[in-house]
Amino acid sequence: MTAAPITGPPPTPPAAGGRRRLPPNRRNSELLLMLFAGLLVAWFAVGAHFALLQSAGAAALVMPAMFVFLAVGGHATVRYFAPYADPVILPCVTFLNGLGVVFIARLDLGDADPEERQTLATFGDYGFRQLLWTLVAVVAFVLVLALVRDHRTLSTYAYTLALIGIVLVAIPAVLPYSLSGSGGSKLWIHTPVGSIQPGEFAKLLLLSFFAYYLVRKREVLSLASKRVLGIDFPRGRDLGPVIVVWVASLLVLVFERDLGTSLMYFGSFVAMTYIATERTSWLLIGLGLFLGGALLAYSLFSHLQIRVSVWLDPFQDPDGIGYQPIQALFGLGTGGLFGTGPGVGAADTIPVGHSDYIAAGIGEEIGLFGLSAVLVLYLVIVERGIRTALLVRDSFGKLLAAGLAFSLGLQVFVIVGGVSKLIPLTGLTTPFLSYGGSSLVANWILAALLLRISDAARRPADSSPPPAGRLSMAQTEVVRL
Repeated sequence: MTAAPITGPPPTPPAAGGRRRLPPNRRNSELLLMLFAGLLVAWFAVGAHFALLQSAGAAALVMPAMFVFLAVGGHATVRYFAPYADPVILPCVTFLNGLGVVFIARLDLGDADPEERQTLATFGDYGFRQLLWTLVAVVAFVLVLALVRDHRTLSTYAYTLALIGIVLVAIPAVLPYSLSGSGGSKLWIHTPVGSIQPGEFAKLLLLSFFAYYLVRKREVLSLASKRVLGIDFPRGRDLGPVIVVWVASLLVLVFERDLGTSLMYFGSFVAMTYIATERTSWLLIGLGLFLGGALLAYSLFSHLQIRVSVWLDPFQDPDGIGYQPIQALFGLGTGGLFGTGPGVGAADTIPVGHSDYIAAGIGEEIGLFGLSAVLVLYLVIVERGIRTALLVRDSFGKLLAAGLAFSLGLQVFVIVGGVSKLIPLTGLTTPFLSYGGSSLVANWILAALLLRISDAARRPADSSPPPAGRLSMAQTEVVRL
């Protein structure tokens, strides 16, 4: 027998007095990055006030200051409940959310008559509502970090989470259009005090279930049946889970008439299946099923045919259904490389510019370089999520972190690709930027889960000697026969 060498970082040497010196947790770096993000948000708000009000007093800094206060409260929670969490994710989320708040407030000023703008200078309308939703989102962020002390506890309730997620997805489908519909899709629950999009929360619950299921079944799903062109394909009877999720995604598309949500569920499951099994064949099977489902839906639903025709040629009806994408393209073109400047563009002329097309309005005012920097921040969050998946030790945490990161990246690609006319537009929102409480709260919860998993991945192992007489607590090493 030969003993394999123990891999990993060397043990931390004890400090003076025999106390072990812990590695830095980078919380101070996180705070500095968040304050820098707050300064950039405040700069945009001041610039927008100068452009639209010809002056920028204390009113321009009220909402940025309130937002930074909320964000620092989230940082304090991370410092206490997840001290070793990734120090980059929260500053990126802070900047994106803050930019969305002040840009929506800028749209409030741009939409108002010049004589009425002074009354909206401090809080605006939709901008202040988004700030209130940020308060709710940060509270949800704090609760998740405080209650979920170990991400592995989610796997204990996997089937319960799946059931709740399915119910949340099904509620808008069974409600009449007057209570759940808008813009041709049925994704909401309209109430007297506002609208809720339950699918945003169902996504997180279903991702937790997918991670648990794939950990349990990955050995079966990894079995190969035939090898074609150097690619091992699974056995026919093992295709059941992917077929079930594919059919469920089609049902979402049929009853809720939303291609984006359907793509999110199916794409996330296929990606997590590939990560769990490391079989390229699952990606090919998933791509084939998606193309087949998309063609079937295109032949059955007229609203999808309209979206595809607008994508191919929006100028066929420039004053009707093509007006919105044309305005977005004009805005991106007008911005050029460096943008027109905060408040100087015509972002308020883009219909639904505070929601679906917010990327176009921001791109006009901060330019190609600025919009690219915003997209890089999304890429950083996804990269840190993937890095967390690589570092965490348990399989459930690996798949959950990878699924959360991939779903965020896929959502950004789908919505920004639709705005820039790369692909047909779907009904998804731009995470952290777009106006909407459900999306904002759900994405802050997603960030909390990533931070919880990264805390477990980066937390140093306890190298203190085991208590006397406790053999189960003794250190072990791998022995290779």
